[in-house]
Amino acid sequence: MYTPPQTVSLRHDHSLSALSAGLLAVFTGYAGSLILIIQAAQAAGLNAAQTTSWVWAVSVGMGLGSLLMSLHYRLPLLLVWSTPGAALLAVNLPGIAFAEAVGAYLVSGLLVILSALFTPLTRLARRLPSTLAAALLAGILFQLGTQVFLAGAADSWLVLPMLAVWLLCSHWTPRLAIPLALLTGLLIAGQQGRLELGSINWQLAQPVWQTPQFSVQALFSLALPLYLLAMTAQNLPGLAVLQTDGYRPPVRGVLLGSGLMSLLLAPFGNHGMTLAAITAALCTGEQTHADPRRRYMACVWAGVACLAIALFAGSLGSLLLHLPGSLISTLAGLALLGTIGSGLSQAMHNSEQRHAALLTFMVTASGVSAGGLAAPCWGLLVGLLWLGLQRLRQRQLLRQ
Repeated sequence: MYTPPQTVSLRHDHSLSALSAGLLAVFTGYAGSLILIIQAAQAAGLNAAQTTSWVWAVSVGMGLGSLLMSLHYRLPLLLVWSTPGAALLAVNLPGIAFAEAVGAYLVSGLLVILSALFTPLTRLARRLPSTLAAALLAGILFQLGTQVFLAGAADSWLVLPMLAVWLLCSHWTPRLAIPLALLTGLLIAGQQGRLELGSINWQLAQPVWQTPQFSVQALFSLALPLYLLAMTAQNLPGLAVLQTDGYRPPVRGVLLGSGLMSLLLAPFGNHGMTLAAITAALCTGEQTHADPRRRYMACVWAGVACLAIALFAGSLGSLLLHLPGSLISTLAGLALLGTIGSGLSQAMHNSEQRHAALLTFMVTASGVSAGGLAAPCWGLLVGLLWLGLQRLRQRQLLRQ
């Protein structure tokens, strides 16, 4: 395990490779998942001010959290907004009052803080079978993934060229696949006269306070799934990435930091901050710096970049809101295909838990809602029930 430097010298620890790694991590994060927030906002009928505030809040949370935590621990700790959480909201947020959704964000953030303070909660989250967690994530993202093909059938002249560019780039330049697909869509939409750039609101972001309300429906449909996804799909894998690259991450500090950022920014629309899992590898590997003790600067620069983006969140959100709906659906679906595939692979690799994982995936992907519980909760409950009955049967056979 690497030992952080005893003192921080930004001038000494700075490097161009760390700067480029941090900016690449920010670009990858925004290009891959910001579109999910816009899609969720559109589906829920949020106005432009609420959408702008949401983008501002997640940008500030990512920027301030990454900057402060990386400087404090002198480790490459990159905080990001919960991408699986944004995908969940794109499906479950419609039909729930935004004030109740904000209340659910607060509860989810509080649960993360309690997990840091009370280790039994962290152990409980870790005891959730990884196969069920992966199936839950894949099921939540499945509906968004299929929208690529629905959009292709409804708007083929726009979507099919984007798909072709994405397919080609995925083989030769995978990191540029989504940005180049976006550029292709913008060029075609512009040629078709479908970009209303003149009506974009070019001004600094103005966060909007939303007084939270609490409801049982939002608790089970949003708060608990957001918490479980934050812990199992982001925080725990993010900690594993750091450990794989030779770091000893402060588990309690990471959970407290992400939970506090989630809690403080929830009234402005932040649905939850987590430790980066996928983009974290861009800041923790050898490409960032030869000296692992100086790689934390990548996350420092990432934090600075996100704070700068937060200033212009209104323009960014307004720009995305004026894009054709099929373009947004296609980008969101393409950005999630890899995650869906890896989730399904992980869910099905354990033959003993395969049926439970399959049930979790199918119930979650169905979108069924009953008794005030959304599909993710029912999917997880069905999967856990199957595992419980399976283990009970195994114990009975051993006793015979």
